[in-house]
This record gives sequence, structure tokens and C-alpha cells, in this order.
Amino acid sequence: MNFLDRLDLWIGLESPPEEIRRLVTTWIFTRTDDPYQGARREPGFANLWFSSIPRSEHKDWSAVCCSFWIDERDHVVRCDSFATLNRPV
Repeated sequence: MNFLDRLDLWIGLESPPEEIRRLVTTWIFTRTDDPYQGARREPGFANLWFSSIPRSEHKDWSAVCCSFWIDERDHVVRCDSFATLNRPV
């Protein structure tokens, strides 16, 4: 899992508030228990999953999201990226 490296990149780029950083860090550790929880598979990409992180809303209508790869054969979950995205209207 390279989630912490990707987390550091996201923090460096976006400088989210401390409480959001803690929330996202806590969410990362839930991926070891059940990487599919609250996530959906991205169409057109084998094994790419996407999740909006619960309670991560900030900057008005924005939320922190994460895309990650699940390799079921090797039992590996790799983070692709974190980003703060606007919620659809």
C-alpha cells in the first residue's frame, strides 16, 4: 500500500485543514479491512476503484476522493491519487 506517500503528495498540493488530514488518514486504514467498502469500480479500467471519503466535505461543496487499484490475485491495494473534488450540483 502506498497510500501514505500519495497522502503526503495531496497534502503538499492542496494544504487541507488538519481535521481533514486526520479524517483521510483514518480512512486509509479502513482499506486494509475492506477495500471495497464505500467504493465503486471505474468503468473502462480493470481493477480501478473510486471512493468519496465520508465526512470529508470542506471548502463549501468539495469532498476528498481517492482512486485506488485492487489486485485481487495478489491481494494488493495501491493508491492512485487523492484529490479534493467539487460535488455534482
